[in-house]
Amino acid sequence: MKKILVIDDEVFLRQLYQAELRDEGYDVVVAKDGFEGLLLCEKENPDLVIVDIRMPGMDGLETISRLLNQDRKRPVIIHSAYPHYQDNFMSWNADAFVVKSGDLSDLKETINSFLAKVGA
Repeated sequence: MKKILVIDDEVFLRQLYQAELRDEGYDVVVAKDGFEGLLLCEKENPDLVIVDIRMPGMDGLETISRLLNQDRKRPVIIHSAYPHYQDNFMSWNADAFVVKSGDLSDLKETINSFLAKVGA
């Protein structure tokens, strides 16, 4: 079973993603911020990471930079409600950018695509 780490400061969204992605057959670990996400990433060694951009403390862009220092091969998906961050060159470090919406089908499709590429 492939493992996904979700880093998002909104508790409801973490719960939603965890439930939806578990229904898709993934093991899901959640973190409330970048600091916790980095610790869990080292401990859990997920196959893919989903990161929100706007979070207190360490924002998603800094989190992504640090995640890439841990493992450049692990896919990282930005999942943000703020599409203008796609123009920020720091967001280009991520493998994909998916705009948040009530429908998680784009996010699920992106996840499935990346995990299929890495032999999921």
